[in-house]
Amino acid sequence: MNSWYYRKYIVSLVLLVSVSAFAQQSSAEMNRFIDALMKKMTIEEKIGQLNLPVSGEITTGQAKSSNVAEKIRQGKVGGLFNLKGVAKIKEVQKLAVEESRLKIPLIFGMDVIHGYETVFPIPLGLSCTWDMEAIEKSARISAVEASADGICWTFGPMLDICRDPRWGRASEGCGEDPFLGAEIAKAMVRGYQGKDLKAANEIMACVKHFALYGASEAGRDYNTVDMSRIRMMNEYMPPYKAAIDAGAGSVMASFNEIDGVPATANKWLLTDLLRDQWGFNGFVVTDFTGIAEMVHHGIGDLKTVSARAVNAGVDMDMVSAGFEDTLKKSVEEGVVSMDVLNQACRRILEAKYKLGLFANPYKYCDLKRPQKEIYTDSHRSDARKIASESFVLLKNDHDLLPLKKQGTVAVVGPLAEAGENMVGTWSVAAVLDRTPSLVKGLREVVGNKANVVYAKGSNLVSDADYETRATMFGRSLHRDGRTEKELLAEALKVSATADVIVAALGESSEMSGESSSRTDLELPDVQRTLLMELLKTGKPVVVVLFTGRPLVLTWEQKNVPAILNVWFGGSESAYAIGDVLFGDVNPSGKLTMTFPQNVGQIPLYYNHKNTGRPLPEGGWFEKFRSNYLDVSNDPLYPFGYGLSYTDFKYSDVELSSKTLTKNGELTATVTVTNTGMRDGAEVVQLYIRDLVGSVTRPVKELKGFRKIFLKAGESTKVSFTITPELLKFYDYDLNYVCESGDFNVMIGGNSRDVKGTGFTLKM
Repeated sequence: MNSWYYRKYIVSLVLLVSVSAFAQQSSAEMNRFIDALMKKMTIEEKIGQLNLPVSGEITTGQAKSSNVAEKIRQGKVGGLFNLKGVAKIKEVQKLAVEESRLKIPLIFGMDVIHGYETVFPIPLGLSCTWDMEAIEKSARISAVEASADGICWTFGPMLDICRDPRWGRASEGCGEDPFLGAEIAKAMVRGYQGKDLKAANEIMACVKHFALYGASEAGRDYNTVDMSRIRMMNEYMPPYKAAIDAGAGSVMASFNEIDGVPATANKWLLTDLLRDQWGFNGFVVTDFTGIAEMVHHGIGDLKTVSARAVNAGVDMDMVSAGFEDTLKKSVEEGVVSMDVLNQACRRILEAKYKLGLFANPYKYCDLKRPQKEIYTDSHRSDARKIASESFVLLKNDHDLLPLKKQGTVAVVGPLAEAGENMVGTWSVAAVLDRTPSLVKGLREVVGNKANVVYAKGSNLVSDADYETRATMFGRSLHRDGRTEKELLAEALKVSATADVIVAALGESSEMSGESSSRTDLELPDVQRTLLMELLKTGKPVVVVLFTGRPLVLTWEQKNVPAILNVWFGGSESAYAIGDVLFGDVNPSGKLTMTFPQNVGQIPLYYNHKNTGRPLPEGGWFEKFRSNYLDVSNDPLYPFGYGLSYTDFKYSDVELSSKTLTKNGELTATVTVTNTGMRDGAEVVQLYIRDLVGSVTRPVKELKGFRKIFLKAGESTKVSFTITPELLKFYDYDLNYVCESGDFNVMIGGNSRDVKGTGFTLKM
């Protein structure tokens, strides 16, 4: 053996043994500590660790007199959530560690979903960057800021695969694809948790919503989910498992039922699969009132469902107080064993130990950190860059975009002066009044080189009650009391002075998100009317589309020359939109959810299976085939789609071999050339189809991607390694296998426009 390689091997082996020995020693120390602590705990104190109550009543100056405060003193609270401010958190932590009998610290959680005070694009937008480094950085900055303000636990990442854009929480996830979702899951966990949770700026992740929440029937939130286990394992579970494999410290049970049993009481899900098969050793928390809601599901009263939840594998009860009020009685009656209670309590204590809270209960309570580490210039700069990466250029006829920084630009629409909406849904820590509106952002980007004028043009929707439901939590669009005719007249008058019109249209931030399901996904009535009248002026019109989900844009695709989908880009999105509109940044976002032609096509996703009567490729209607009478089967915009201000050309796919063996690998390569006049980034996507299987297989599946940057005229080779491991799936018996046979390999810039070839796997 080469001496250099031998020395390297020995050093690696020694390091591996040392790390393993250290981990074992650390684990043993933790176990000894928790064993000793639990011997001192009463049953009430053990149950108290499982209790996560609402913390809204606790604020500085009144913590000592609140009902929750008294429970903390009694050791009947394990943690609190969505309490903002390090001073408040420190005061409450003092109650636990200085006034309770056993001095057990609290864990403090918050919905740090896509940023703290520096807010990044909504998760669906983040996924459209296809940039794992950027996504990990967004989570890292979120952890730094949240931890600086006293938070040590985040309720994220949200990893529910969604193929139905009627579901509002599509905005909070990473799209329709399990492979991409799994990569994002790993990046987010790394970003939140850092290396080992030892640092004061690393926080514990919480994988949610376990499981299948994104498949709610009819796209209606909290609704029933019912699917085969083979489908859930192949199409919905991979992102959750990837997060567990990445070391996520906690998991949140979902609201929906699985196989007729709510997830919160589903032992197969929370114990057999999550712990026994996947090896998860963290703790499970319910979603908000998840235990109490099982009474409405119809599986028992609060005492019954609380016992079912803890026996199934739930460790912490968020808000329901089911454990607090009923668990002691269930233990006394033998319905819940002391072993089960002790195990749940231990898992909460282990999380606190791993976070370093026993060593230093005030680890996250440095009062000097917020000013230095929250909403910094550096964080805002990163947020602006990442936001610009998330935008998807859907249409750009005659290269209308980028705009020139000259003349007069009319910014028209109900979302043009809506700074509070720019951060998007689930941005609970955001300071809304300092987020610039689109108008303000564009004016700063163009400076004195162009004149930016504004008119509202229309309200969000004609129905005032609907607008109220869609603009909650401080996100009001300040409904204009003028008539629709008056608003439109003003918009046309302002637009008459302009060289180009930027129409700021779409959804408000709370028109998507939790409990924001929609059945009509077209632009709201008054916005469509406004857009039609703006187009009639004959001036070039660019739609800047705000949305938290795929919308139905069939009319807009036919009639509007340029459409830039900006999702909700976060606290710096106004500037990022300006960067892209005026060409300082070349858009590179690619869709991670399919956009349908109409709602009747939903659910619509690229990695579907064939029927026995598939429509021939490129066809529309053929009698006795699987198709519609009134519209083609095609999406409006396919998964992976997104334009650029330049063009990319793909060569044919070259394989290093036409045969793949059991322990081998092969390489698929394409040459990508930037044939345009601008430098730009492209997401090169690898798809594979298993042509014959023991069970039916999708028409194609994403199996790799790479984001590259090419200067104008530059070419590069992009290669993907294909192994048998990459081809595995769950078969009828739920064995994770790969099977011999023929496979198609496809590479391109989206799931539709690909170059292909094939190989044979020989096992």
